[in-house]
Amino acid sequence: MRKVVLVPDSFKGTMSSRRIIEIMRDAVLRHYPGCTVVSIPVADGGEGTVDAFLTAVGGERIPLEVQGPWGDLIESFYGMLPDGTAVIEMSAAAGLPLAVNRLDPSRTSTFGVGELIVHAARRGAKRIVLGLGGSATNDAGCGAAAACGVRFLDCDGRSFIPVGDTLEKVAHIDIGGLDSCVKNAEIIAMCDVDNPFHGASGAAYVYGPQKGADDAMVERLDCALVHLASLVRTELGVDLQSIPGSGAAGGMGGGMCAFLHSRLQMGIETVLDVTGFDSLAKDADFIFTGEGRLDSQSLRGKVVVGVAHRAKRLGVPVIAVVGDIGDDIACIYDEGVSGVFSINRVAVPYEAAKARAEKDLALTMDNLMRFIGTFA
Repeated sequence: MRKVVLVPDSFKGTMSSRRIIEIMRDAVLRHYPGCTVVSIPVADGGEGTVDAFLTAVGGERIPLEVQGPWGDLIESFYGMLPDGTAVIEMSAAAGLPLAVNRLDPSRTSTFGVGELIVHAARRGAKRIVLGLGGSATNDAGCGAAAACGVRFLDCDGRSFIPVGDTLEKVAHIDIGGLDSCVKNAEIIAMCDVDNPFHGASGAAYVYGPQKGADDAMVERLDCALVHLASLVRTELGVDLQSIPGSGAAGGMGGGMCAFLHSRLQMGIETVLDVTGFDSLAKDADFIFTGEGRLDSQSLRGKVVVGVAHRAKRLGVPVIAVVGDIGDDIACIYDEGVSGVFSINRVAVPYEAAKARAEKDLALTMDNLMRFIGTFA
């Protein structure tokens, strides 16, 4: 075996993508010391996204002081990759941990996220990857858009920066002042959910409670999103409610589409594009991927299927090493996966399996290497 690519998702609550890669890599090199191992940690848009990309392709972590979710100055950062792509975690400026003990999505803002976007664009980034995840906000990205030069006006023509509770006061949106560097950059928002902008499955109802909203606040926030969506449709010609994922991150998924002309893209597709996966994997003998549980939900575009689709076009076999296997995965083989292997070697419940996951992953990989070796 001359070359393998390792691109597993995390096993949620058990092992990070980078830890899984370390264990896989050790097993491969133990049996094939001369093998080239390409490691691609998978990022989901939340905390750790910047570091995952920097680990995969190199680059620089750029520190920057910006406004936090409550408007106070905080130390934040973004990543600049060797090809000039900037990677930003919205959670680094508007994340739940930054709200500390003041969880209130009706008053928190994404303004600091916009400051990161502007800084990266003015530094020369022509492509900006924005991770949507872990937000403490429900302002539909209006704060970020305002930092980028978009003006939100009330019925008296006064400019203000909307938060969740004041979205209903927006009477006019002026995107004419959008920063020219931001306007000229390609902005990709990483989004692995398909929630609509508002409604029972929308930003406020689904994610508001975990950000501190009670029932009354959720209803109020949803009404505000309905108002903003109507205004955006009328003034900007964008139907936010029809965009899958527009409800991500307190409606920021939709806001980035409407105000910054970004596109929403599945996280794994973004990872594979930015890391140059096709070029890295085209001459590989095997690709190892995986996730905590492989089931019918995995077919909706999660990591294993995303990797398999690319690998199938390249003609490279894919081995999925997973925590657990559902009953309804037969279709996974049509997607490009050659084999699926569970690390739950002694068939124990999750809590017991979690405690021994690292050891069981190492043993499963060792077993696979021995099996592959019989055909070498």
